[in-house]
Amino acid sequence: MAAETSTAVEKKWLVLATVMLGSIMGPIDASVVNVVLPTIAEFFRTGMSTAQWVPMIYLLMISSLLLTYGRLGDIYGYRAVYLSGLGGFVVSSAICGLSGSIEMLIAARALQGITAGMMMAVAHAIVVDVFPPYERGRALGINATSIAVGLAIGPTLGGFIAAYLGWRFIFLINIPIGVAALALAAKMLPRPPDGEERAARQEIDLIGAGTAFVSLFSFLFIVNRWQTMNTGMRISFLFLFFIALSLFIYTERRVPHPMLDLGIFRIRTFTFANLSAMLNFMSQYVLVFLTPFYLQRALRYAPDQIGLVMVAFPLVVLMVAPFSGALSDKIGTRVLSALGAGICAVALVLMARIGIMQGSGVPWCLALFGLGTGLFQSPNNSAVMGSTPKKYLGVGSAILATVRNVGMVLGIAIGGAVVAYRLPIYAHMGDDAFLFALHDAYITGALLTGLAAVTALIRYREEISTS
Repeated sequence: MAAETSTAVEKKWLVLATVMLGSIMGPIDASVVNVVLPTIAEFFRTGMSTAQWVPMIYLLMISSLLLTYGRLGDIYGYRAVYLSGLGGFVVSSAICGLSGSIEMLIAARALQGITAGMMMAVAHAIVVDVFPPYERGRALGINATSIAVGLAIGPTLGGFIAAYLGWRFIFLINIPIGVAALALAAKMLPRPPDGEERAARQEIDLIGAGTAFVSLFSFLFIVNRWQTMNTGMRISFLFLFFIALSLFIYTERRVPHPMLDLGIFRIRTFTFANLSAMLNFMSQYVLVFLTPFYLQRALRYAPDQIGLVMVAFPLVVLMVAPFSGALSDKIGTRVLSALGAGICAVALVLMARIGIMQGSGVPWCLALFGLGTGLFQSPNNSAVMGSTPKKYLGVGSAILATVRNVGMVLGIAIGGAVVAYRLPIYAHMGDDAFLFALHDAYITGALLTGLAAVTALIRYREEISTS
């Protein structure tokens, strides 16, 4: 009996390691391309407006399909969805690396986003499914480090590979890693014993899946491209978004097996923990999007210097997240989540006070934000997944991934919009106009994550057990 217990303990940690190996590939590919985008544009002799579709279509496809994949995981099993996504990611990476035109590369990146979304959607569900509730926070905290590591090494790895091997290898390197991850996942991921029964008694809500995709895609596209759209395009996409969203809600309330049971949002912990996650990621991407511009324009840092400074944020997350996850298993999620979001707000306020001659304070502010994020993320993820009914673990995991991606997109859009709006107001400041506009954007980010600290405190006294 002891041997069986030891084997079970060992297997659940191997499952976690397997999920982390696959999970790290998505964040790397989301961040690595931005470094080599000018090189890709030059290689294909195309403008940046066209080349920008290479990273954008990847994020749009991931974010728009996460809910559908989460539901598929609940019906057919998380293993099947994860393996399909990982296998497709390897193939699409090869197509990206062998692309002969910018159009082919954009199409391949769309396919890569479609397959990466499968892995992201069910990763949390797999982890929660194999770990007991008293270890859930610790496991999710460790899993969160894979995202932090991916975001941390992506830009540096991309620059190194592009410099010494060529831009194609930032995609081709996924092949050996992906094949190894696929072999490990096929062996380690558990097979749901009732998978065939669940698939037999449930149907896929095709209308719900389609309208969810259209509404999410159109919303994120509007946010991403608002400043470049003319009035006609804005009205058209807004109309498409509202029509698709209305049809989605109407459908989900009436079909016998909805893709997303809207009743899940009656669970207060689930709803407010997801809202906290979105607000915190919005503030996070105000910081990570704008700070490189500050370092480049105000402090005249070279790209390699910018990379070294920016790594302070994910590096601290990497160290803190497992600790906060394990601590939340013992003391609960509310206090740690609120404290972490509050520390993030303090870090952004401090960033807003940094002047041109105080650039040495930037790494410390980034590290402080990393401390807050590490304290917030794992307990908050545990609150979301701990309040999700077991039969909806896939959907709960997908919603958490969706709000994270939506938060990223909104954070970049809000940060850019605040700077663009405030620059003319500070025009009389001359060269310091950008700095003052940047300060306003950081304060906006602080308000967002400050609100996340408030919503993090709204929890049920007892979370629903997924065991």
